[in-house]
Amino acid sequence: MEGADRVMSGVLQIRGLRLRRGTRDVLAGVDLDAARGELVAVMGSSGAGKSSLLRAVAALDPFDAGSIVVDGVALDAGPHRSSRTLAPLRRKVGMVFQFHALFEHLTALENVCLGPMHVQGVAPADAEARARVLLEQLGVDARCTALPRELSGGEAQRVAIARALAMDPPLLLLDEPTASLDPARRTELGASLRALAASGRALVITSHDEDFVRAHATRVVMLEAGRVIQRDGRSFDTPISR
Repeated sequence: MEGADRVMSGVLQIRGLRLRRGTRDVLAGVDLDAARGELVAVMGSSGAGKSSLLRAVAALDPFDAGSIVVDGVALDAGPHRSSRTLAPLRRKVGMVFQFHALFEHLTALENVCLGPMHVQGVAPADAEARARVLLEQLGVDARCTALPRELSGGEAQRVAIARALAMDPPLLLLDEPTASLDPARRTELGASLRALAASGRALVITSHDEDFVRAHATRVVMLEAGRVIQRDGRSFDTPISR
């Protein structure tokens, strides 16, 4: 029944996702769901396909077969995609990269305002008001005028999350969000991510950080060689005991 409830409230549905690079299957038939209120962690060794999975969902990399549906918007396989599909999809998905990818010539506040102003046509004053609220919620409002090079790793991570949230997406993807954080900042980030999930979003993260995942994720999906794996006959796509 729990699985049925998850599908019914699902923001993300992936079925049979395949992605090839040359002769290698980077993703080899992956199925994955994420529902509102969930923080799903995708784990696995380097090269297992974790980042490629997120990039396919965010429509940054084309995939060869299968289907991705985000909050009712379907993404087709193949390299040729209509802007009529990509525009609504990218309003549904926020992506936070491992190394933040903030625009170095813009302040923290300007980075967060950029998407709503240029993609959604939000008035600058309204975009700034929303950005300030997000930066305050994430504890970095005092760094509004700082450039990315002036931010710590934890501050840059939270600014990047605010930038992704500025478009108000139902799905938030984070690639190795704890990679540049010390233990105290990892705890703060975990609390922020749980709060975002509790607000009605679905979150999918990739991580090598088993302690962080066990403390904060609601489910784990293990990848190996582009496939969801099992151990002792049990899928890892199960709730984590706390």
